[in-house]
Amino acid sequence: MTEAADDSSEGVSISPTGWALLGMLSGGAELSGYDIKKWINWAIRFFYSSPAYSQIYSELKRLERLGLVSSRVDAGVRSRRMYKITDTGLAAVTRWANDEAVEPPTLKHNPLLRVMLGHLHQPGRLREILTEHAAYAEQLHQAAATEARWTTEQPAWAYARLALQWSEQYYAAERDLALQMIKELDAVEETFGEGGLADVQFPVREYWYEVERRIAAEDSTGPDARD
Repeated sequence: MTEAADDSSEGVSISPTGWALLGMLSGGAELSGYDIKKWINWAIRFFYSSPAYSQIYSELKRLERLGLVSSRVDAGVRSRRMYKITDTGLAAVTRWANDEAVEPPTLKHNPLLRVMLGHLHQPGRLREILTEHAAYAEQLHQAAATEARWTTEQPAWAYARLALQWSEQYYAAERDLALQMIKELDAVEETFGEGGLADVQFPVREYWYEVERRIAAEDSTGPDARD
């Protein structure tokens, strides 16, 4: 997967994954690509997409070419390349963390897309999808809670603990929303009747635009006028 470059640090073009890798190396310790992947899988996966090993190694090589990290081969039992952030790299990622605009999260919620298109599903299928999603959210909720608990003994992991605690609450809410939606399916299905899609006529396109105009007019009046 190709990421858009982030031209952030005085003309240095670095991808979002590159910044994340620099951030993980900012503690100063040497880490291998395998170490970094383990750290991502441990904590960051709850709120940020996890790059493949190939992408991690590719980004590390690129960061080294830019002089932001250095590397050496550790010829131990298992020969591995160790990476360490440079002073230039630490300065760059510090500038990025403090000065660059924070983009809002992009949500691609596949189960919710299926709900939006619920009229296409066979009887019971949407319940299956939401039940599976609730179980998935509960699994991540439990995992985040466990990993947050293991951060308490390390003061340097205090910020990681905040992120993991957020993840714990996020997935608990995601689970509860899915379960609530399952309860509400009966009322929605009654709207369509026994004939399903055949019993309901969808609005024509002109109606969509009329609704859009009404919403725009409502927004222009402000919340006080609507109340």
